[in-house]
Amino acid sequence: MAKEKVHKDVVIVGAGMAGLTAALYCGRMNLDTLVLENALVGGQIANAVGIENFPGFISVSGSDLISTVQQQAENFGAVIDEFDSIEKVTLKENPKIIETEGKIYLADVVIIASGMNRRKLPLPEEKKFAGRGVHYCELCDGHMYQNKIIAVMGGGNAALDAANFLTKYAEKLYIIHRSEFRADEVTQNRVKKNPKIEIFLQTEIKKLFGDKKLESVEILDKKSGETKNLQVDGIFVNIGVVPNTELFKDELNLSQSGRIIAGEDCKTNIAGVFAAGDVREKEIRQLTTAAADGTAAALLAEKYLSKLKGDF
Repeated sequence: MAKEKVHKDVVIVGAGMAGLTAALYCGRMNLDTLVLENALVGGQIANAVGIENFPGFISVSGSDLISTVQQQAENFGAVIDEFDSIEKVTLKENPKIIETEGKIYLADVVIIASGMNRRKLPLPEEKKFAGRGVHYCELCDGHMYQNKIIAVMGGGNAALDAANFLTKYAEKLYIIHRSEFRADEVTQNRVKKNPKIEIFLQTEIKKLFGDKKLESVEILDKKSGETKNLQVDGIFVNIGVVPNTELFKDELNLSQSGRIIAGEDCKTNIAGVFAAGDVREKEIRQLTTAAADGTAAALLAEKYLSKLKGDF
């Protein structure tokens, strides 16, 4: 059966802070707006325990902040389609073509806010235990480890936020990081005060063990050279990210890091295609700059559409 073709003024790829902010502004301007998200709305920020550097909030959880922006976008008419994977895009056409598992969307404007994917655990056993003890999304899979022993691999803010989140399920939780923490002091203090958490710094995971599912990990103390075996039921990996740009690499100009090259106006090398948030090549990546990108992309998208339709 042929897929249904649906026309939209704007299709936004990604429902993180940048994508949802763009959707909010596009909706307010009465643009027929669709947001496609292949995973959970909110992206990596959704599990943050306490955000204290977003204007207007003394402290707010990532899930509450994202939920508020999502509601704002939906109140203005934007439609958010969660867990709808994109199979193919053609951006140089007018309208642009975005094909998902169920439909083909014809869009006058595309705003790419696809963010980043977590870097895979660089061990040969990763494939064997993927989804059976090795995980990359604590929001998706954390509930599987009620009263279990969990390890978190990583030392940045995202890893420590994940650890704090997972203690709602874990009986015991290990944080394992190959060097010193990179997270800010507030986040570090939060995990250090959590009685469920034990921290291993200057420590590497060398091997995974188990039959049908993960049962334990071998860790190496880099200072002493000693190895030991830790019993764990699951490990959540947070050791960096890679740009989610695979779909666009044949049409858009990408930087050496794989991010989309676009200026502060968020315009890419293709007219009518904008890049916003962490997926855009830029020096500073914060929640506030993601929201700013979403705003700029939406406002300039509306100007592009007006010219396209001959409104001025």
